[in-house]
Amino acid sequence: MNRLILVSNRLPFALEPVGDGQWIAAPSPGGLVSALGPVLRGRGGTWIGWPGVAGDVPGTSFAEATRDAGYKVVPVALSEAERDEFYYGYSNEVIWPLFHDLQSFCHFEPAFWETYKAVNERYADAIARHCQPGDFIWVHDYHLMYVAQALRERSVHAALTFFLHIPFPPFDIFAKLPQQQRLLRALLQFDLLGFQTRRDLRNFLQCVRRVLPDARVFPSSGLQHIRFGGRAIRAGRFPIGIDFESFEQGALSEDVARRARELRAAFPGCQLMLGIDRLDYSKGIPERLRAFRVALERHRELRGRVVLIQNVVPSRVEIPRYHEFKDRIDRLVGDTNGRFSTDTWLPVHYRFRSLDRDDLLAHYRACEIALVTPLKDGMNLVAKEYCACCVDQDDGVLILSHFAGAAEQLKPGAVLVNPYDVEQVADAIFKVFRMSDAEHSVRMKRMRRIVRNEDVFWWVDLFLKAGSQLAARSAQTAGRRLAKQR
Repeated sequence: MNRLILVSNRLPFALEPVGDGQWIAAPSPGGLVSALGPVLRGRGGTWIGWPGVAGDVPGTSFAEATRDAGYKVVPVALSEAERDEFYYGYSNEVIWPLFHDLQSFCHFEPAFWETYKAVNERYADAIARHCQPGDFIWVHDYHLMYVAQALRERSVHAALTFFLHIPFPPFDIFAKLPQQQRLLRALLQFDLLGFQTRRDLRNFLQCVRRVLPDARVFPSSGLQHIRFGGRAIRAGRFPIGIDFESFEQGALSEDVARRARELRAAFPGCQLMLGIDRLDYSKGIPERLRAFRVALERHRELRGRVVLIQNVVPSRVEIPRYHEFKDRIDRLVGDTNGRFSTDTWLPVHYRFRSLDRDDLLAHYRACEIALVTPLKDGMNLVAKEYCACCVDQDDGVLILSHFAGAAEQLKPGAVLVNPYDVEQVADAIFKVFRMSDAEHSVRMKRMRRIVRNEDVFWWVDLFLKAGSQLAARSAQTAGRRLAKQR
């Protein structure tokens, strides 16, 4: 395989002004950056994306701020209007809710699609300027599903691959998308398509069969084969992981251990349950709060002996629906605390803020129970991070939604629930409250083994291996084309 060209909505750096026309590039946290950064540095490559500021990108300052990355960083500029209609509009008011089975939240504004296409074409222009024949181009996520179409129109001859981090919906939901056929045709311009779970892959193939009658799907035990427009496309399941060792070692650090002890000491005699989510209606936070309230109503043993620490990380606050969603959470927290709190016990400790890394790891380590109950999620890495940080004799229990992608891997150890069934979740809370330490340990050891073995580096290797033959074939084709030109 030749160079790797990585393309994502956001760069691994966020630009921040420091005055006098100068900027700094603050590294973005996350497993994707930690996993792919070394690959790009070792193989030689380029990361293309938006730097997080609307308007023109300060060229000299940006180059200076990113010179130590170890690979080439190419910014794509977006105006405020483009950011609003491409990112907040089509990406997050059409695709995001629709692909999470929440179509009633969609805003099908035709102008959003036109801007989405135009921005994807700008990304394609940036890719075309910086790629070479035989390069391996890896595009990430739902913001950039039209990029391959634009690249084919620009006669880019390279291996084009794509990974979708969010779920792919079943046909009866996908069919509500006004651009369903155009979007599927665009996705089938990639050579390799990756999905998180078997369900996502199955849904995608079902949509291809129903929406594009001229496409043919050939089932296989490994990668699925699709023929469309005279081309061969591969599609497969590649569940993303985390940097297990980094989380485990961080949780074992003395500073994190001290913070975890302090957190436990603040709630003497109580089991601690943790909910930690971005502010998003797909995360099932109101349903979780209602389930906890039902658990307190039905099981008096829990009162005074269990505390739910619910941390919500601000996200997409520019979208009005998210303000309304936060108000709903605030009311549910207030209602539960108003009904059940005593002079010495507050059932829900709620915070609306981001946690620094050590504080996050301390919460993972301190809490005996994690409530990860999204209504739908591509993977949900919180579930895996929690398992990695359960370093105290493998103690800890994970209550996990059936509809999180992580459930496919973690079902041997997790307590699986339907987040829409608040009574079932309430009974699961009571079940794990009474669960023996021995069962805690058995369940957690199973999950930690899976999360350790199928980490983010395993995921990168799995995807790149699947695409390596495509890249080799692309390089041979490019070589023959160049020879003919000579």
